[in-house]
Amino acid sequence: MCGIIELRNERKELKKDVFHCNSMLNSVKILYAQKKIIIYSDDGIISFLQDEKQFVSFIMGKFCPCWHTNNERNSIMSKEKTYLKWYNKVGYGSGDVAGNVVYALLTSFVMIYLTDTIGLNAGVIGVLIAVSKIFDGITDVIFGTLIDKTHTKMGKAKPWMLYGFIGCAITLIGVFAIPMNMDNFAQYAWFFICYTLLNSVFYTANNIAYSALTALVTKNSKERVQMGSYRFIFAFGTSLLIQAVTFQFVEAMGGGANGWRTVAIIYAVIGLIVNTISALSVKELSDEELADSETKTEETKYSFGEAFKILVHNKYYVMITVTYILQQFYGAMIGVGTYYAKYVLANENMFGTFAWFINIPLIIALIFTPTIVQKWNGMYKLNKYSYMVATVGRLLVAVAGYMGNIPLMLAFTALAALGQGPWQGDMNAVIASCSEYSWLTKHKHVDGIMYSCTSLGVKIGGGLGTAIVGLLLDLSGFKGTLTVQPDSAINMLHIMYLIVPFALDLIITFILSKMNVEKANAEIKEKLGISENEVVMESQN
Repeated sequence: MCGIIELRNERKELKKDVFHCNSMLNSVKILYAQKKIIIYSDDGIISFLQDEKQFVSFIMGKFCPCWHTNNERNSIMSKEKTYLKWYNKVGYGSGDVAGNVVYALLTSFVMIYLTDTIGLNAGVIGVLIAVSKIFDGITDVIFGTLIDKTHTKMGKAKPWMLYGFIGCAITLIGVFAIPMNMDNFAQYAWFFICYTLLNSVFYTANNIAYSALTALVTKNSKERVQMGSYRFIFAFGTSLLIQAVTFQFVEAMGGGANGWRTVAIIYAVIGLIVNTISALSVKELSDEELADSETKTEETKYSFGEAFKILVHNKYYVMITVTYILQQFYGAMIGVGTYYAKYVLANENMFGTFAWFINIPLIIALIFTPTIVQKWNGMYKLNKYSYMVATVGRLLVAVAGYMGNIPLMLAFTALAALGQGPWQGDMNAVIASCSEYSWLTKHKHVDGIMYSCTSLGVKIGGGLGTAIVGLLLDLSGFKGTLTVQPDSAINMLHIMYLIVPFALDLIITFILSKMNVEKANAEIKEKLGISENEVVMESQN
């Protein structure tokens, strides 16, 4: 016997909740409106979305079979238990200070430190980073599995978060403490070992555990959203600060190799302290308490090959994957800003100024994205038109750059960042729509492999982007030990920092103009005879 509570949404108004029973059903049909799903059988709940957890648990435990009006359901959900105080949420969010101390220092400064201070070849460094990124993508899956299997008095994730950052602190210092008296081969080996251990082992363990805590310290969906918001604030704030002050900080610490090593030690200590405070500011719920609201999900298992085939046939997911990779290339090219500021603008501190004109507009755009998505009734138009703005902005940055007009470069950089912000904010929601498309077209659910492939694609894309940067610098005749670079290197810096980002934004804009997965889903729903805000999913019993 199976039962389904069907939530039908017609014209944005909940018309009815209907209970159905049929002992002859051969499959379970899932119908939802506005992303609200309830499915159950005699053995209990089979599947549902997080924002309906408390409602489902309530009706299953108390009143099933029955129905509630919309107002009654809202009343039930408003009484959702809270688990965290404000200081728990702030304490948790501060953990991204530690994470971004590592991430921002590496992504923005490791290349110029290695070429200009240590004197290593940019092409070789790029290849080493690319190889390391592949390992990084693989270990994501490994550590995710290990955390799931961990059972300690401290919890599942907190031990990995705490002890993982000890390794982060040590290896971060190691990356920026390469002995100057070693030969080049030994210096490359030292960097590769420290960088790989940092990225692929310790940072991965720490960051995955940190992210997992969101689901382990509270069952309240609103609190989880709030925790994510605090993370966002601390992450962007820390990244902006690191990018803005590091060059000056290194000089204040004496400059050269000793200056970089001292700064790395200070950043590592700050990260270690904040990470410890963050981990200790929250307490993981017991397995028993977590199990109270969890469900037994009956999902069809697919091999990696089968799941990959499903993804390949989802053209919108392919578009997203390509866009992700291009964005990583874009980030690598913008990272050339450290070299552009030093050798073209003749002021390395200008990199920090550009960081302000990138990050502040991004934050502003991200804040207003949910409101605009709601007003425009979808993400497609916002993503397409905003990236058009970004593309025009980057074109004008290139023009201003070749004119040598720094104020205009800063203004148009801000315009480009403002246009890129909405896609940064809603790309995960678009992936969810791609998942829905897979359901509607293939009747199969592969969310896990979908997000895993996306993560791996991001890391491989980032690695390849860094490798390309290093190789292009090397081919241009760039030598970090030279005070004045040859004209070929200066021209290459112009191309990488001005032309290539514009070209990448142009390609991304074209892809986003074709990525109307929301419309595709609506058309399929219309053919199936269901309302625009409903979807039907099927899985065999």
